[in-house]
Amino acid sequence: MWGVIRAMGYYPNTHARALVSGESRLIGLIISDIANPFFPELVKSFDEMALEKGFDVFVANTGYDPERMSTCVRRMLERNVDGVAIMTSEMDEMLIAQLEKRRIPIVFLDTGKVRDRISNIKVDYEQGFREAVEYLVHLGHKWIGFISGPLNLRSARVRQEAFLKWLHHFGLPSDEDLIQTGNHRIDGGEAAMERLLALPQRPTAVLSSNDLTAIGALRAMYKAHLRVPGDISVIGFDDIDMSEFTQPALCTIRLSRAELAEKALDALLRVIRGKSRKGHEYHVETHLVVRGSTGKCPEATRS
Repeated sequence: MWGVIRAMGYYPNTHARALVSGESRLIGLIISDIANPFFPELVKSFDEMALEKGFDVFVANTGYDPERMSTCVRRMLERNVDGVAIMTSEMDEMLIAQLEKRRIPIVFLDTGKVRDRISNIKVDYEQGFREAVEYLVHLGHKWIGFISGPLNLRSARVRQEAFLKWLHHFGLPSDEDLIQTGNHRIDGGEAAMERLLALPQRPTAVLSSNDLTAIGALRAMYKAHLRVPGDISVIGFDDIDMSEFTQPALCTIRLSRAELAEKALDALLRVIRGKSRKGHEYHVETHLVVRGSTGKCPEATRS
């Protein structure tokens, strides 16, 4: 029989199957910025793992726009998804209420409150920033700058707070001018780095809220004829694939996309498959990955 089915080129009608079973075998994945390599890498991991479990993935991109977030949720409801992973900082309680009303399992990245059918993945940003600041202190750096993301995003605020906490812990100055705001993109990182370079006392090391920002900072220093790490050290955040291939290779704080995808999918499938209606809080660590964009403080080298 299966030989005949294959010969006829038959494919099952998943939509009809969904109508009978009440399940779409479709999981929604909402991300912030498809242009940021972090998110396609997350989508790839999530999609591969979901396919292994027999689910397709419906991806929606908010572009950090609350109105587009509303559109994303509406499309998820229209497609009758079995669960939604919201891997973005934007969150509208009214929209979430719509998903809850339909009893759709949800998992958030850092912004959710655990309750029935709702799970949250909590990222330990402090661990990675502690390792980064401690490493720079070990290299002799005392004047350290930071380029944040847009501060209307919770993830950007949390990363900046983690940086400042460990800066204070190690007794380093936190001059307001040493913190510049970017947009989580290369052009914003470049512009913010140019402002840091224009300071009367420029930093000897700079941390960034994400890798694209750090890559923009590298570009600004190349244009200013400064050496990395000879004149200034640079550390990013995320460890996107391309960070290993910048010149020099970018030192960064790693946030595993595969681990995020695995835990997000596990949170949804626990509820979808009826193992537990109760949500769960997951934890993901961050760690420093040392590469060529960091070195000893220039002043320490001269001494």
